[in-house]
Amino acid sequence: MLIPPSLHEHITFFLKEDIGYTDLTTEYLIEDSKRSEAVIVAKENCTVAGVVFLEPLFKILDPEVKVVNCTLDGTKIKAGTEIVRIYGKTKALLTAERTALNLLQRLSGIATLTRQMADLIKDTKAILVDTRKTTPGMRFFEKYATRIGGAKNHRMGLYDAVLIKDNHIKAIGSIEEAIEKIRRSIPFTAKIEVEVSNLKELEEALKAKADIVLLDNMDISTIKEAVRIAENKAVLEASGGVSPENIREIAETGVDYISSGFITHHATWTDMSMKLR
Repeated sequence: MLIPPSLHEHITFFLKEDIGYTDLTTEYLIEDSKRSEAVIVAKENCTVAGVVFLEPLFKILDPEVKVVNCTLDGTKIKAGTEIVRIYGKTKALLTAERTALNLLQRLSGIATLTRQMADLIKDTKAILVDTRKTTPGMRFFEKYATRIGGAKNHRMGLYDAVLIKDNHIKAIGSIEEAIEKIRRSIPFTAKIEVEVSNLKELEEALKAKADIVLLDNMDISTIKEAVRIAENKAVLEASGGVSPENIREIAETGVDYISSGFITHHATWTDMSMKLR
């Protein structure tokens, strides 16, 4: 995933949210010239994500800070593992501590859950993908974490792919009409994905030559029948209610992709701490 030009703007906002006008405690306790070493340690087993953002974050407060990665994003680590060591102005380390930990803990939690679910289907043809069910303002970071955890990214937003959903179809009148109308306007390189909730809608989407069909909240037997009907005429994506308990069964139906918001909205933070040395 490419790092967006807005990365600096995002992490600056994260810091400003916490610092406000100043860090009252650190500002009046610590001398400007004082320098320290800090280490961030995992307090539980996890898949790490977010290490790549730590140096840019600390550099906003101390351009000369040095961050040494003891592990890399995507690595499975055990409790007690050192993740990074940071060398720089003590004020900068203390002021950025909570923001750095918040980002690292949140992203590592997402990557850990994503890795667990991706591993459950790794020997099938199905590929786990994420969704737009992300925390407002955190989409790039959370989708980065799902990639690190072993999933592929679905569309980043409304601007980079066509997905005709049930409400679009209700507004237009039919799947066929919606596909024909949008095909006249979008670039010829763009693919068209359509959401369907039953086999009749699937057949309509296939007849209209949708590139991808999203099977929304279908039970296992219906998904299996959808795979049989599609016969490689379109890429099939299963979605709705996907969890660690059922993802394997869904994958074994023969679908190409399984999209899940569970990997972001059900992820819990990974416990970590930062200590000065």
